[in-house]
Amino acid sequence: MIRQKIEEIVKQKYNKGLREATNEEIYITLLEIVKDMAEAAPRAEGKKKLYYISAEFLIGKLLSNNLINLGIYDEVSAFLEENGKSLAAIEEIEPEPSLGNGGLGRLAACFLDSIATLGLAGDGIGLNYHMGLFKQLFDENRQKEVPNPWIDSESWLTDAGVSFEVPFREFTLKSKLYDIDVTGYEGVTNKLHLFDVETVDDSIIKEGISFDKKDIAHNLTLFLYPDDSDKAGNLLRIYQQYFMVSNAAQYILKECDDKGISLRNLHEHVAIQINDTHPSMVIPELIRLLVQRKIDFNEAVEIVQKTCAYTNHTILAEALEKWPLDYLEQVAPQIVPIIKELDLRVKGRYQDERVYIIDKDNRVHMAHMDIHYGYSVNGVAHLHTEILKNEELKPFYDIYPQKFNNKTNGITFRRWLLHCNKELTAMLDSLIGPDYRKDAGKLEGLLGYIEDENVLRRLLEMKHVKKQELASYLKQTQGIDINPDSIYDIQSKRLHEYKRQQMNTLYVIYKYLEIKSGKKPARPITVIFGAKAAPAYIIAKDIIHLVLCLQQLVQNDPDVAPYLNVVMVENYNVTLAEKMMPACDISEQISLASKEASGTGNMKFMLNGAVTLGTEDGANVEIHQLVGDENIYIFGKSSEEVIAHYRNSDYRAVDYYIEDDEIRRLVDFIISPQMLRIGDPYLLLELHAELIRKDWFMTLLDVKEYIQKKEQMFADYENRTEWAKKMLVNIAKAGYFSSDRTIAEYNRDIWKL
Repeated sequence: MIRQKIEEIVKQKYNKGLREATNEEIYITLLEIVKDMAEAAPRAEGKKKLYYISAEFLIGKLLSNNLINLGIYDEVSAFLEENGKSLAAIEEIEPEPSLGNGGLGRLAACFLDSIATLGLAGDGIGLNYHMGLFKQLFDENRQKEVPNPWIDSESWLTDAGVSFEVPFREFTLKSKLYDIDVTGYEGVTNKLHLFDVETVDDSIIKEGISFDKKDIAHNLTLFLYPDDSDKAGNLLRIYQQYFMVSNAAQYILKECDDKGISLRNLHEHVAIQINDTHPSMVIPELIRLLVQRKIDFNEAVEIVQKTCAYTNHTILAEALEKWPLDYLEQVAPQIVPIIKELDLRVKGRYQDERVYIIDKDNRVHMAHMDIHYGYSVNGVAHLHTEILKNEELKPFYDIYPQKFNNKTNGITFRRWLLHCNKELTAMLDSLIGPDYRKDAGKLEGLLGYIEDENVLRRLLEMKHVKKQELASYLKQTQGIDINPDSIYDIQSKRLHEYKRQQMNTLYVIYKYLEIKSGKKPARPITVIFGAKAAPAYIIAKDIIHLVLCLQQLVQNDPDVAPYLNVVMVENYNVTLAEKMMPACDISEQISLASKEASGTGNMKFMLNGAVTLGTEDGANVEIHQLVGDENIYIFGKSSEEVIAHYRNSDYRAVDYYIEDDEIRRLVDFIISPQMLRIGDPYLLLELHAELIRKDWFMTLLDVKEYIQKKEQMFADYENRTEWAKKMLVNIAKAGYFSSDRTIAEYNRDIWKL
C-alpha cells in the first residue's frame, strides 16, 4: 500500500516515475503521506486531558521519526533504495523546525512523543516562531547571529482553522492556530498546537537579527527569546508569554465547551502543566476568563489551583522570571488586579517576604505564583528536587511539602537510538530482542554479554562506524576535518558559564602545552564543542571566541595538529546532535555541582555508548548510581561544598590564580602573544579578567581535578576491552532514562489522566 501510494503521488504531482523524481519531490510526497496517515491515526480519548504549555518545543526533523513511529520506516527506506534513492539524502532536504533552543525544548519534544506512545490524551501548546532563536555563523572567530527561517509552503504545519482575540493594553491581536501531528510509537496521534499572528512580517528584520522590538503586531512570533537586555525586549517577552497563555486558556475552554464540560469541574477533565516559568501567566488569565463566564472569583482561584501544575527547570535565580509589575501593566493590565489579589492572599497568610508573589521592589515572581496557585511542583532530577526542597525553595517546601515531587527527566529512545543509531539498534535487536523499544528496562538484558568478546568487539566496531559518519558529515556540511581514529571528546549543550565550557578550554590549553613540550598522547584527541550563546550574553560569546581561536591555533601548529584537534561545530541543533551522540567516546557533563537541574544530553550520550566525565550534578548523580564507580568518571566538589561556598561567600578565584602556578599558566595563556595574534585582544582580556576576578561558577575550584580525571580517561581508553565493557554497561543501564518512564510517573503522580 505504501509503495503504491508513493508512486501514485509522484506520478500525480510531478508526472514522473520514482526513479526520475528529485529528492525534494520525494520529500514532499512523503510529507503528504505521513500527514495523511497521522491524521487518520486514532486519537487518545479519556475523561481527562493534559495541556503541556511550553515556550519551546525543539522537535527536530520529523520525517524519519514519524516513519518509525508509524511503523513504515523500513519499507519506505527499502522501496526508495530499490529505485536508486536514499532516505538519508531525502532527510537532508527537510528544514529543522526552529521552535526551541536547548534542553528545555528538547525535553518537551520527547515528552510529547512519550505521551502519544503511552496512549495518553495530551497536547502541547506553544508559539509558532518563524525565525527560531537564530542561525549561528562564525565570522572572524566570533558568533554571528542571523535569522533561521524554516516554514516552507510545504511543511508539517496544518491550519487548524481556529483563532482567538488576545487583548493587550493598546490593541487587540487575532491569533491563528497551526497544528503539527505528534505520532506515538505504535500509539495514538496527539497535537502540538502553535499559535501565530497573521500580521507577523519578517521584512522588519534588519542587520543580523535586529528589528523594531516595539512593533508588536509585526514581530510577535518572529523570534524565540528576543534580546531582553533593554526594556523593549522585556516587554516583547511579556507580550509573547501573554499571547501564548491567553490563546492556551481560550483553547482549553473552547475544547471544554465543545465536550459539554462544566467549568466548575475543570480539574476533573483538564491538567495544565506549566513548563518552566514562561507560561506562568496562564494562572491569572484562566482566572480572568472563568470570572468572565460568571464564576465567582474565589471559586475561579480554587478551580485553577486544582488544575495547574508547575515544573521547575533551574536552580539559577536569574532564570526564575521576575517581571516588574508596571511592565505587566503596560502589556496586559487586565491580569494585574488578579495578580495583586493573589499576592494579598499570600501576604495575609504568611509573614515571610521570601514567599510573596510581589516583592518590595514591585517585581512579580512567576515561580512563586505557580507554587502557591498550582497543586504540584516538581524538579527534574533527584538532586535538583532535594536542592529545591532544602535550599532554593525551602520556605515553600515548609508550607507545601505535599506539593513537591521529583520527576527525573528522560529522552525518547525512538529518536535517540532507533533513528540516529541504526547499527546499535540492529545489534540490540539481535542480542536481546525488540521489546526494549517500548520497555526500555529490557536493555538490562545486554549485561548478559559483558564477558562476550565478540559482542564487545562489535560495540567498538559500531562506534568507529559512527565516528566515520560524523567525520564525513562535518567535512561535507561544514568543511571540518576530524580524525575518526582519534578519541572523540564532546561537549554539546547551551553555552552558559555554569555548564563550564571555559573549563574544557583550559584543558585544551593544558594539552596543547603538554604536546608542545614533547609529551605526546597515546592516541590523537578531538575535542568537539557544540553550543549557541544568547546574543546579549557577553561572556558566553567570549568563550566561543576563545574556543574558535584555540581551534585556529591548534590546527595551524604542525607540532600539535597530529595529536590534538579542537572543533566547534556551527549552528548546533538536533540534526547535528543526532550525528554527534552516537559518535561520542567521552561525554562532557562538567557543570558546577548544584547548578544543572538535570541535563538530558548526558542520557543521549550514555544510551549510545559514551562514557560520562562529570560532576555529581543533575542526573549525573543517578547515572553514577546506575552504572557504578567503574563506568563513569566523577570529579569536582560536591553540591554541598559548592552551596557552602556560596553561602559563606568564601570562594575567591584570584586566590587560586595567585597561589597555583599551574592554574595561572593555563589562565594566562588566554592572553598569551600567540592567542592575541589570532583573537580580539579586548575579548580575550575580558574573559581572562572574568576568570580571575569573578568566576561565578568556580572553574578554578575544579580545573586541576578535571584535568587529572580526563587524563585518566584517555589512559583507560587504551584498554579497548575494558572500555567496551564500560560502553556496554552504560547502554544497558540507560533504560531508566526513557521519557516513557518519566511520563508514566507524571501521569501516576500529577496528571492522573
